[in-house]
Amino acid sequence: QVQLVESGGGLVQAGGSLRLSCAASKSIFTINIMGWYRQAPGKQRELVAAITSGGATHYVDSVKGRFTTFRDNAQNTLYLQMNSVKPEDTAVYYCAADSTTGWVQLGTAKSTFKSMGQGTQVTVSS
Repeated sequence: QVQLVESGGGLVQAGGSLRLSCAASKSIFTINIMGWYRQAPGKQRELVAAITSGGATHYVDSVKGRFTTFRDNAQNTLYLQMNSVKPEDTAVYYCAADSTTGWVQLGTAKSTFKSMGQGTQVTVSS
């Protein structure tokens, strides 16, 4: 089971940008799906972005056009580029890897990933 460590969170002003990183403990080349969850205080955790081993990406409507996820297989790292951030993007962001189902289910459905990191806090000020 791959171990995941997120970094790059912090405080950013609305309209600004932030890049999150997720370093994996071993090769991610064959991992079928990797993704980013977020959980805001008092809200359910939701899968907001995902990427398949073939490079196909999926986003929830609330981040589409603003967030981009991509994977660097050579560096065993997943990234989430966050642009035009909004206060409602404030949450703890978690990296996840290796879906047991092999398909992407965005939103608040129960996680099907085998591995998840400890999370990194993102705070967007207005």
